[in-house]
Amino acid sequence: MGDRTGIEWTNSTWNPWRGCTKVSPGCASCYMFREQRRYGRDPEIVVRASPGTFEAPLTWQNTAQQRGVKPLVFTCSWSDWFHPDADPWREDAWRVIRACPDLTFQILTKRAERIGSGLPADWGEGYENVWLGVSIENQRFTWRLDELERHPASVRFVSAEPLLRPLDLSRWLGRANRGIDWVIAGGESGGRPGHPPRLPDPDWIRSLRDQCIAAGVAFFFKQWGGHLPGGEATLDGRQWRQMPYFHSAARSQTSELTTAS
Repeated sequence: MGDRTGIEWTNSTWNPWRGCTKVSPGCASCYMFREQRRYGRDPEIVVRASPGTFEAPLTWQNTAQQRGVKPLVFTCSWSDWFHPDADPWREDAWRVIRACPDLTFQILTKRAERIGSGLPADWGEGYENVWLGVSIENQRFTWRLDELERHPASVRFVSAEPLLRPLDLSRWLGRANRGIDWVIAGGESGGRPGHPPRLPDPDWIRSLRDQCIAAGVAFFFKQWGGHLPGGEATLDGRQWRQMPYFHSAARSQTSELTTAS
């Protein structure tokens, strides 16, 4: 069901708009720019999707309800949910999310400073079916975590991909600390002409894993990186594919990802 995806930590993708602009070093080789140019589109122009794509989760909701599953849906894999050019359409997108309680929407942004102005008026303590996350490529951008933790959410997460330098997240990990429940880590895929993929030092990945273990936070190692997405994702002889799940008391448990199809 849904738009199938090669992203290992989700089940489907939903792009109510496409197009983005680069804001930090992690954006340098973003796959979206490469893919959109392949389709003959200008990747820096943000445009609303067709009605069928914009409303697609409503169909997926019906399927999920009938099957008794709660699939994960990664939003804006070809944009940023909080991009300012999408301001006119975001409330319509929140309307779709509210109508889909059996889908879990994963919202990941590099524009953490815009989270507050982009949340719906009825956000309250957060929608149960929305996870909020920020991308962080090095220690310089941990301020995005400070912005994220200002806002309640059923799950808060970090994507450290591409990981460009060592990263200390211990200050923010765990509900008893600053409230980060899940960490995704990985190297860069694709690269650019004359710029090979930027691959992480294994010790950077190990450090994040060990920080998560110490804090009882789910850790997901996506890939080492390379010219193609996916590929080798073994760290010290095993794969790390932990996902966050919560009881009503909002205490974290970890579990391996199970794909709903």
